[in-house]
Amino acid sequence: MGQNNNDDSKDMLYLMGGAALMILGAGLIMTNKSVRNAVTAGASSIIPDLQGKMGFDISAIGEDVQRYMKLRSM
Repeated sequence: MGQNNNDDSKDMLYLMGGAALMILGAGLIMTNKSVRNAVTAGASSIIPDLQGKMGFDISAIGEDVQRYMKLRSM
């Protein structure tokens, strides 16, 4: 009976590890600008309201990073 619980935990670990690797791989693929433009163009034809919402705006967190660095240096 104890071995079955260990197998279930190992299976869950493999499942979560595989999901994490898939997300990491998709993120690495999406860092290429030409791939990101192709995916955005394809998705915008299916979902017109998606235009401009797929990219992450780094400028939105600029003030928070500056505030964090100021607090950290104190």
